[in-house]
Amino acid sequence: MIKNRETAQLAYGIILVVLIPLLIIINTVFIINRYNRGLDTVLQRQAMSFGRLISAAIKSDLPWPDFVQMRIETLMQSNIGIMELSVLEPEDNHFTVVASSNDALPARPITAEYYHLAWTQLAENEGLAVDSARLNAAPGGAELAALNTDRERFWLITLPLYGQEGEKKALLSMKVSSKIIDDLTATNSKFSLYLLLITVGVVILFLLVAVRLWDYAVLYRKIKEIDRMKDDFVSMTSHELRTPVTGIRGYLDMMLGGEFGPLDDRFKKVLGLVQSASERLAVLVDDLLNVNQIEQGRLKMYPRPTDINGIIRGVTDELAVLAAKKKLRLDYKPHAEPLPLVNIDANRFKQVLVNLVGNAVKYTEKGEVKIATREKFDGRILEITVKDTGIGMSAQTLEHLFEKFYRARGDKMKKIPGTGLGLWITKRLVEFMDGAIEIDSIEGVGTQIALRFPIVRQPKSA
Repeated sequence: MIKNRETAQLAYGIILVVLIPLLIIINTVFIINRYNRGLDTVLQRQAMSFGRLISAAIKSDLPWPDFVQMRIETLMQSNIGIMELSVLEPEDNHFTVVASSNDALPARPITAEYYHLAWTQLAENEGLAVDSARLNAAPGGAELAALNTDRERFWLITLPLYGQEGEKKALLSMKVSSKIIDDLTATNSKFSLYLLLITVGVVILFLLVAVRLWDYAVLYRKIKEIDRMKDDFVSMTSHELRTPVTGIRGYLDMMLGGEFGPLDDRFKKVLGLVQSASERLAVLVDDLLNVNQIEQGRLKMYPRPTDINGIIRGVTDELAVLAAKKKLRLDYKPHAEPLPLVNIDANRFKQVLVNLVGNAVKYTEKGEVKIATREKFDGRILEITVKDTGIGMSAQTLEHLFEKFYRARGDKMKKIPGTGLGLWITKRLVEFMDGAIEIDSIEGVGTQIALRFPIVRQPKSA
C-alpha cells in the first residue's frame, strides 16, 4: 500500500513537472499567434481603406494613362508603406498593365484568375485582400506569385476602378508592406520566448520544490500519526499504571500503619523506601496523564468565581509537614480576608499551588518559604507570590524553565528527583484559567514566583 502511494506520488510529480511547463508554452504560442493575426487584420483593413482612397483619387485620371502614371508616382513618394501600385485594364480574357510603379512588370498580358475574380464579382468600394504568404493558395495566385520578386511579406489589395459615370474601367493592384508588423512580431516573439524560458525554468524549479514539499507533507502526516499513536499509548499506559500504583501505595500505608502486625525497624526502612518510590511513580503517572490531556485538548476545566484563601491555607497545611522535616518556615500572609474572587478551577489551582510550593520547599535547604497575596493595577489583578530562600537559578536556566522535560543542571539538582514536566504543566494550567505566571530568581539567593489572575468580583464584606 505504501509502495503504491509512493509510486502514485512520483507519477503525480512527473506529470506536474511536464504538463504545467507544456501548458505555459502552448498558451504563450497561442497568444503570440493571436497577436500576430490581430495585427495582420488591422493592417489588412488599413490597406483596404487606403486602396479606396487611391481609387477615388485616380478616378478622374483613368482615361489618360500618362496622368495615372504620374498620380501613381506621386502616391508612391508620399507613402513608404506601399511597395507597388499598378492599374490594369481588361482586354478580352486578360489584363494589361497601363500604369505601374514597378518598371519590371512584364508587358505581356496577365491572365491571372485572381484578377478575373476581382473584376467580375466585386462592386465599387469592395476589394480582395490576400497575404503573400498564402498567394499560391488563392485562385490564380500562382501566376502572381511567379511575378513577385520581393522577399518581404505584403498584402495584395485588388479593387475595381470606376469612371466618372460609374462604369467599371480598370483594376487597382496594390502591395502593402507587412515589414513593420513582421519586425514588431519578431521583436515581441523573441522577448516572449526569453520570458517563456525564464518562466518555465522558474515553474520547473517551483514544481521540484513543491514535489519535495509534498514529500515533507507526507512525512509530516506520518509523524503526526506516530505522535497520535504515541499519545494514545501514553494515555492508555498511564491509566493502566494508575490503578496498580494506587493499590501499592494503599497497601504500603496499611503495612506501615501496623494493620498487618508489628514491623521491626529494618522492614520499616525498606517499606519507607518502597513508599517513596511509589509516590514518585504516582507523580510521574499523573504528570504523563496531564501532559497527554493538554496536548490532545482533552483537559477539562470548570472555572467559577472563587475565594482562593481556603485553597492556599489547605496547601500550606499539607506541605507544612514536609517543610518541618527540613526545618523550614512555611508562612502564608494574605493581604485581606476574604480575598477578591477570581475565575478559576479550584482543583487545577490547587494542583498549580502544590507544585509551586512543593518545588519551593524541595529546592530550599534552609530559611523559609513565604506565600503572600496583593492586588495590582488598581484592583484589577490578584497576585499570589511564592518566595523562597533556596538555591535559585541562573538566567540561562530561566530561559528554558517552562520547556517540557527541561531540568536545571548542577550538583545540587542531581540529588533532587523530578521529571521536568511540573512547570510545563503548571504554566498551561494557569493560562487555561486566563492567568499568567512569572518567575524571578537569583542563583544562590532564592526564587520568587508570581501568579496573576483577573479579579472578577470583590468580596461582599468589602
